[in-house]
Amino acid sequence: QVQLVESGGGLVQAGGSLRLSCAASGRTFSWYTMAWFRQAPGKEREFVSGITWSGGTTYYADSVKGRFTISRDKPKNTVYLQMNTLKSEDTGVYVCAAAGRALGRNVVRTSGSYDYWGQGTQVTVSS
Repeated sequence: QVQLVESGGGLVQAGGSLRLSCAASGRTFSWYTMAWFRQAPGKEREFVSGITWSGGTTYYADSVKGRFTISRDKPKNTVYLQMNTLKSEDTGVYVCAAAGRALGRNVVRTSGSYDYWGQGTQVTVSS
C-alpha cells in the first residue's frame, strides 16, 4: 500500500504564510517526482510546484514564483510547500502527487503524469 497524506492547511489572512506537508508511506523509492496541485471552486486543477526526488530540481507555476518554495526531506519521506505572501487567489484544495519517473518541464505540469494522489488539504486566504 502507498499513501500520501497532506497537512498544514487552514484559514489565513492575505499576506500571511502557511507550510503544507505531504507525508508519504510505502515504497517511496519509486517516487521520482512529487508535486503540489490545487483546485479552486469552479476551476480546473492547477499545477503549483514540483520537485525531483533525487536531484531536487524544482518547478513553479508563474503565479507562485517568488512566493512559494517546495522542498523535500528524504529521511522523513516528506515534501513541503512553504507559502508566503498569500493572496486570495491562492485559495483552494491543495493536493500532493507523486510520479514514478523524473518529470521534465514538458510534462511536470500535467496531472496525468502522476501515479499517486493524496486527499488534499484546504487553504483559504481572506482578503
